[in-house]
Amino acid sequence: MNAPVLDIRGLTIVRDGTVILRDLSWRVEPGQHWVVLGANGSGKTSLLAALTGYLMPTSGEITLLGHRYGETDWRELRTRIGLVSSSVRQLMADSEPALLTVASGKRAVIDFWGTPSRGERQRAKMLLDLVECGHLATRPWAVLSQGERQRVLIGRALMGRPKLLILDEPCAGLDPVAREHFLQFLSRLARTPDAPTLVFVTHHVEEITPVFTHALLLRAGAVVAAGGLRRTLTSARLGEVFGAAVVLRRTLGHFTLLVQSRSQGAM
Repeated sequence: MNAPVLDIRGLTIVRDGTVILRDLSWRVEPGQHWVVLGANGSGKTSLLAALTGYLMPTSGEITLLGHRYGETDWRELRTRIGLVSSSVRQLMADSEPALLTVASGKRAVIDFWGTPSRGERQRAKMLLDLVECGHLATRPWAVLSQGERQRVLIGRALMGRPKLLILDEPCAGLDPVAREHFLQFLSRLARTPDAPTLVFVTHHVEEITPVFTHALLLRAGAVVAAGGLRRTLTSARLGEVFGAAVVLRRTLGHFTLLVQSRSQGAM
């Protein structure tokens, strides 16, 4: 049997007396695609920081791609995890062409000053085609649209052939049409041969497409539920996640969340 992509057991993070994550356990198997859902302050960002080695656990275990935190050089392991986030997007040089942005993912560096090898350039071109941005190879970062930037960053994240691709609120800043196009693209990407396991972090159920199989729901640094999407994503559990009376609806594979007024919730 294949080892899990990710296995977290009893993860707790405490800083200055404040509990950020509390006894969090989570297991991701090969072939699964997960949504991590929670309100602002639920612990999503801290969980990602722990996974990528930027936030040290107070207790518990993290095993990623068969390597346990504390027994492996996390800086090297980080290069095997694809990460797309606003923190990366904001660091790109305005003059850098898309091809070079993708190629820089091989070394997981920002503002790449070297010259990619012929093989690296060929792979970067192939990945630009994969993310449906081949025509943008020479276009500078400054003039790419928000949606184009997200796709180019996914190409960059794939440059190192990751087994895990983490997308941290990738639809932030996209208009409704651009968001829908991006989500359709992501679904196509997930179905390609040898696609990495996706972890999609959001607080919008509308962004959950049929390609996702599982969900991790967080509130105040603790797990509300984790498991198969149909079993995990319910009105009651989302009400607990967001601290409000809500109704979850699913139509043609897409979710919407209706927030009841306080008077409705009391009836």
